[in-house]
Amino acid sequence: MFTGIIEEVGRLKNLDGGRIEIACEKILEDMKIGDSINTNGICLTVVDFGENFFAADVMPETLRRTSLADKNFNLERAVKVGDRLGGHIVSGHIDGVGKILSIRPEGNALLIDVAAENFLLKQIAAKGSVALDGISLTVVDAGSNSFSVSMIPHTREVTNFKSKRVGSLVNIETDVLAKYVERLMNFQAAPTLTKNFLEENGFI
Repeated sequence: MFTGIIEEVGRLKNLDGGRIEIACEKILEDMKIGDSINTNGICLTVVDFGENFFAADVMPETLRRTSLADKNFNLERAVKVGDRLGGHIVSGHIDGVGKILSIRPEGNALLIDVAAENFLLKQIAAKGSVALDGISLTVVDAGSNSFSVSMIPHTREVTNFKSKRVGSLVNIETDVLAKYVERLMNFQAAPTLTKNFLEENGFI
């Protein structure tokens, strides 16, 4: 589990088939094989690390559902029990990919519009939480084919959003509570196999 508060930005060292290597410094401090690292919002498991990098295996499912097109990666170690939760609960399980439609100044912040598919927008609400490339952000507004978030200059400077432009892809993780609410609202239980049911449907 993560909080969406980015610790550092790493750089792509190598991506070969199902293995990725990312150059980094801070998150190596107490790293162990098997650790979980939030990498642009994707929960990756450390399989190797050295003086200035860590490596992880990337499953085909991860490649299908996410974007690893960046050369700069937001990195966060898993939260420790007892730590302050500065952002919101982020699982590192990407729900889909969005595209930045606009980035414009608004007072002392930036307003960022992101296009997303309907199945994602159903789980995004104004004043709710969303993670973009692993960054915990508050939703400003949510429409029929896009949503917007506000970002302070500090967040942009210390994350990979410093290099994001209109048209850039972002990994989206919706709020975990929204997933469960949608599941409960749309769940249809399978019919119970009673004698009456079987008779009504011609099985008896």
